[in-house]
Parts: sequence; C-alpha cells; structure tokens
Amino acid sequence: MTTQQQLPLKALEPQVWHWNGHDICYTVAGDGQPMVLIHGFGAAIGHWRKNIPVLAAAGNRVFALDLLGFGASDKPPLAYTLELWESLLKDFWNAHIQEPTVFVGNSIGALLTLMLLANHPATAKAGVLLNAAGGLNHRPEELNLPLRLIMGTFTRVIVSDVFGPFIFDQIRRRPWIRNTLHQVYGDRAAVTDELVDIIHEPSCDPGAQKVFASILTAPPGPHPSELLPKITQPLLVLWGDADPWTPIQGSQIYQDLAAAEPQRVKFMSIAGAGHCPHDERPEVVNQVIQEWLQSLQK
Repeated sequence: MTTQQQLPLKALEPQVWHWNGHDICYTVAGDGQPMVLIHGFGAAIGHWRKNIPVLAAAGNRVFALDLLGFGASDKPPLAYTLELWESLLKDFWNAHIQEPTVFVGNSIGALLTLMLLANHPATAKAGVLLNAAGGLNHRPEELNLPLRLIMGTFTRVIVSDVFGPFIFDQIRRRPWIRNTLHQVYGDRAAVTDELVDIIHEPSCDPGAQKVFASILTAPPGPHPSELLPKITQPLLVLWGDADPWTPIQGSQIYQDLAAAEPQRVKFMSIAGAGHCPHDERPEVVNQVIQEWLQSLQK
C-alpha cells in the first residue's frame, strides 16, 4: 500500500460507542501499536481517509473518532469545552485500548493530544501535532481591539435564537465551506467535493447550530505553554508553513523545544501546506510519522 492511497469513505466501517448517554462514531483499522487520530474543529473521521490505510498497513492499530458534536456523533445541547473532549478521549482509551498509545491530532485535536500527554501520561506513548491550535478560541489579549469588537459582535449574533440559525445556514453552505477551505489549504486542488461533503453533511444534523454556538463561546482552555513542561513523552510536530489560521510564527515554542531536546522532540515544517497537512500532503505526513515511530524503537 503506497503512501498516496486513500480509503473510500464507505470503507471506513463506522462503529458506535455509547458514552455518557451519547453515541460516538469511531472506526478502527490494522493491528499493532495503538494510534488515535483526533480531528480538528468542524472535521470528522473522513478527514483522515488518506492516512488511516497507510498508517494501519505500517503496523499500527489505528482508531479515529468523531468528537461529540461533530461528524456522525451525537450533537446534544451542552457546554462544549476541551475538557469535555479530553474526558471523552480518556474514557475511549479505557474502553477500547488500555495500553500506551500514539495520539495524533490536527488543530484543536493537537491541543487535545497535548492535554492527554500532560494530564493522563499512562495513556500516551507519544504525540504527533499537526498545526496545533493555541486554544479552542482566541484569548482576548491575543486580538487587537477592532478584531476583539468584531469577534464579540459575531459571537453575540451566532448565539442568538433569532439570528443564529440564519447565520449558521449561510456558513454551512457548500460554496462558503469551499471558499473557507481555499483560504486555509495551500493546495486548492486538495479541496475536493468529497472534502466539502465531509464538513457539510454533519452540519445539517439537528443540533449542529447549537454546537457551533456553544464552541464559539467556550473558554479557550489551557495554552500549550502550560502543558509542555508536564510532558515527557516523545513529540513530533509538523506544521504547514502556509497556514493563515495557525501561522508558523506561532510554532516557535515547539521549535525551541526541539532545539533544546532533539532526542525527544522533532519539528518539521511542510512547505506550501496549510492548516491540514495530513490531508493536503498525506504522502509527506504519513512517511514522516512512520519513520519517526520507527526511530523511537531503536
């Protein structure tokens, strides 16, 4: 199986795990070292379709799941936080794995990976971060005053029972999704109809608008700088250098760590890739992850 091979979405064989009264969709492929793939905001299991078969064929038992509120998982009206998903992932590990695992996350999935490594070290053998988010939302001090006012106004509108559903209906339209992806993907050719559908279809589920509004008003959660001093496991940090959402300038904390602890931490930028390098450049990401995991065994 080549590093360019892609798994058809219908071949993902989704399964359902019942967690705290909610249905969580997940899939598993392969045998060997357990690995859990954690998607980013608005994404789902299908975002890993170019990675699951390759990583599974390389000797890993690869799990991917839709976080509560996303994909085919339930979308109850809750207060969504990073800590909620952290608890879900810890319980998933207890239910299905129960041995040191390689966690791989993109965007907020990467931040969740850091939280698992820092707060639940027994679960984690190593972590792979792909364009890691600094928080679930921007902290006020991270925005200049005009942008802070704009974001505050937008948040008030999106949580409104009157205007929120209308605004969400516009945001979830396929042309809007495609345009957004064109902004954050370095390679526009990677923005396919299939990718748009992966994001669009779950947004049509009942409850999706309330999930979106809850997340936009959620606390940002822990900053990577709070978590990294607690982490002793190996880290691989991959960063698409054309990402406008989490610009590579924000990766300096990881670059400094890699320079200080080169035996434990590896940092690599991926030229021309945007926010989701695993989907844009899977042939690079899959190979680097495999080679890095092999180096940990030496």
